[in-house]
This record gives sequence, C-alpha cells and structure tokens, in this order.
Amino acid sequence: MKGKFIIVSAPSGAGKTSIVRRLMQAGLNLEFSVSAASRPPRSNEINGKDYFFISAAEFRDKITNGELLEWQEVYEDQYYGTLKSEVERIWNTDHHVLFDLDVQGGMNLKSMFPDISLSLFIMPPSLEELEKRLRLRSTENEESLRKRLEKAGQEITFSGKFDKIIINDILEDALRQAIQTVSQFLNS
Repeated sequence: MKGKFIIVSAPSGAGKTSIVRRLMQAGLNLEFSVSAASRPPRSNEINGKDYFFISAAEFRDKITNGELLEWQEVYEDQYYGTLKSEVERIWNTDHHVLFDLDVQGGMNLKSMFPDISLSLFIMPPSLEELEKRLRLRSTENEESLRKRLEKAGQEITFSGKFDKIIINDILEDALRQAIQTVSQFLNS
C-alpha cells in the first residue's frame, strides 16, 4: 500500500460533496477518486470528472473481471463502485485517495482496509432539513425523493460504524471539523 484512504459518506443531500471539495482544497495531499456509475449523468455532470459513466452491462463485466475495489447495486441496475485502476493512478502520483461513497460502499471499503483508512459520516441535522435540501436541488421527482429519504433514514442507522460523525448543520463548522480530523489521521 502506498497511501491512505479518506472515505466520506452520507445520505444524499447531507453536504458530502461540499465537504469533499473543500478537503481537496485544504492542502492535504489528497486526490479525488472518481467512481464508476451505471446511471445516466445529470445535466451538470461530466464523464471522467464526476463519475465514469458506463452501462449496467459494462459494470457487471467489470465486477466479473475483478476490476473493482468495491461496488454496490444501490438501486436496481444502478451500480456504483471504485475502479482499482483509479486508486493505482492516484497512488502513482504519491497522493492519498479521497472517496465520496454511499454509506454501504464506505463501510465496505473501511472493512477491507481498516489500517489505512479514515471513514467520515456526514450527518444531516435532521431528516426534515435533508428533505428541504433535496427539494432545493430540484433533481428529484416525488417518487425518487421519497426513495432517497427512506434510504437516508436507513443509512443514518449505520453512522456509528464510521470513525467520525460530523453533523453538517453549519457548513463552515463541519468543514473545519473534517479538515482537522483528516489532517490528524494523515499525520499519524
């Protein structure tokens, strides 16, 4: 192993992406691991930057060929996972790997690499606030919003399996806590 893993997980809408972006800017020698996804890109997403967008069939081929470090079928035929080649690419640049993963993926990766990984769970202040944030995004219809909120309730029950829970009520406070926690881990 050449570096460490920083795993950031949260229910959708908890502020995970904002925290990951700021960790990248904090001078911590981190590089973002772009995940593979079999869902179609959202209008603002770029292939190879936000995700490697591939078909469900291609994803299943990568699973069969052992090309993924971890993966999950989050919804039917919607796979997300970490390409081994992406981690190797980052380690070859002498950086630590920063992951933005769903809760199950985060727990899986932490259990596979407990000694070199730090797992952070970004907690929304409440499910009501999470619903407000998801509605403000305007990316969900009522059915998918209901599914995301249901899933969020389930995901929150796993927060205790993470190394650190950060409640994202005030973003600047959550960012400070995340940067301090990651810095201490990388320097230990």
